[in-house]
Amino acid sequence: MARRPSKHVRPARALASSFAGSQVKSDGDWVLQSIGAGRSEKAYLCPGCNQQIAAGASHVVVWPSVPAIGATSGLDDRKHWHRPCWDRRR
Repeated sequence: MARRPSKHVRPARALASSFAGSQVKSDGDWVLQSIGAGRSEKAYLCPGCNQQIAAGASHVVVWPSVPAIGATSGLDDRKHWHRPCWDRRR
């Protein structure tokens, strides 16, 4: 029986290709990706509260579903938010 190829040899999937949900806020439609605590590898600054999201903390990544003028995709504008900060946003 042939061996399975190593998962470490395969290229990483783009963020947009993984499961994501969508939400409508007052400023437009957003794509929402939940990041589990085990998948967060570095610290980010939450735009909702201007506090640090520590490495290893679960949070959400959001980006506009319609890219800005001149951008090829909304991924260029993605932001990392604490889940409660994003939920509080209107």
